[in-house]
Amino acid sequence: MKTGTVIYLKEHSRNLSLDELMTVMQKDKAKCVIIDIEQYRQENLALHELMQLAEKSLSNQN
Repeated sequence: MKTGTVIYLKEHSRNLSLDELMTVMQKDKAKCVIIDIEQYRQENLALHELMQLAEKSLSNQN
């Protein structure tokens, strides 16, 4: 995982390669995490599918 400051993000935002997560730091504290939109979509879809399976499993137990 990459880390960078808010200033770094502002200066390099046009050329950032988001092949991995980037944690943005300010005053030695993590402020946000930047992720590639396709990676986010894939992870979001996978999480949604897992939640559907869990709900189905719970409804089958009752």
